[in-house]
Amino acid sequence: MAQEQGITKAADGLSGTSWNVVGHMYTPKLHSENAFVWHAIIPDGTFVPPHVHPTQDEWITMLEGTLDVEFGGDVYQAGPGDTVRMPMGVAHGIFNRSGSEASCVFGVAPSRKLYDLFCALDGVTDPEELVRLSALHEVDFLPPPVE
Repeated sequence: MAQEQGITKAADGLSGTSWNVVGHMYTPKLHSENAFVWHAIIPDGTFVPPHVHPTQDEWITMLEGTLDVEFGGDVYQAGPGDTVRMPMGVAHGIFNRSGSEASCVFGVAPSRKLYDLFCALDGVTDPEELVRLSALHEVDFLPPPVE
């Protein structure tokens, strides 16, 4: 599928679409074979557990608020204007521990199956189902740490 020309307005998602994924509101802004971009509102205290995209590079450009991004045991904090780079095959987790909501723009390239994954995950709250659906769409969650 080729990218369509035009403008996706600030308050709109493609075809009026938005998803609630792990408590985050995701609004798709651009979707083609080559790239998928979405706006995210990430409430304080929410997170995406460590996972790997084996077939995609991913990035986040921060608009408002701060996020902690974990790569293995290393934690980095990203704030407004920062861009987080998460290379294909590298495990990463995203956490909002800031005390306030964060707003950012995510992207992946190529788009692969991520758009379809978000359609499938909209409103899913069972962690096992989230992990199962994600694996079917080329996103692999890491097992929880052993304590």
